[in-house]
Amino acid sequence: MTTRILLVEDDERLAGLTAEYLSRNDLEVSIEPRGDTAEARILAEQPDLVILDVMLPGKDGFEVCRGIRQHYRGVILMLTARDEDFDQILGLELGADDYIAKPVQPRVLLARIKALLRRLPVAGDDPSDSDSQVFGQFRISQATRTATLNGQAIDLTTAEFDLLWLLASHAGNVLSRDDLLQELRGIGFDGLDRSIDARISRLRKKLNDDPENPTRIKTVRGKGYLFSKHDWN
Repeated sequence: MTTRILLVEDDERLAGLTAEYLSRNDLEVSIEPRGDTAEARILAEQPDLVILDVMLPGKDGFEVCRGIRQHYRGVILMLTARDEDFDQILGLELGADDYIAKPVQPRVLLARIKALLRRLPVAGDDPSDSDSQVFGQFRISQATRTATLNGQAIDLTTAEFDLLWLLASHAGNVLSRDDLLQELRGIGFDGLDRSIDARISRLRKKLNDDPENPTRIKTVRGKGYLFSKHDWN
């Protein structure tokens, strides 16, 4: 089945060149030039992945991301201004799965897209107990890419699920930001990237973990993060 991508970009020339390159690599790409029409289109078409620029006419990318996240189950990859840390963190806090700074080389964009798409569930996969982890009232399944706490489903983005699964898979062990970034994005920690911190903050809220004194996903100062084997009742 062909992967469907919606590119939300108002630069007509850039959008055309990007779509042409991705199409040559077996991706079906549609272009939407406006933010104020993108939201309805994304929800109606439910593409596998949305490439969402920040600066758009009508509505900016942040507004679009906020508006679709609860009802769109695919992947959101945001295009942000180069070196704008605020843009990157805000996008992640609003539910984007990843971000990439503009200008971006097409081959780099393609690599990032393929990495994100590999995390999506494959139709026909047969869930098994070996694909699940259980800690008290918390359960997470890799096969179905779902997580529940006290029997209630937790609404997770693709990136949040991947981070939570990775942490749970190493329960009781500290994982550094470098460990997490290498595993999730294939890059090392440069001392500035805040994407892991932003996702940890969102996960704590969704897991009812006290942000001032977290016990489920703990911060180990100077080392990284630790997923607790306990405190899930």
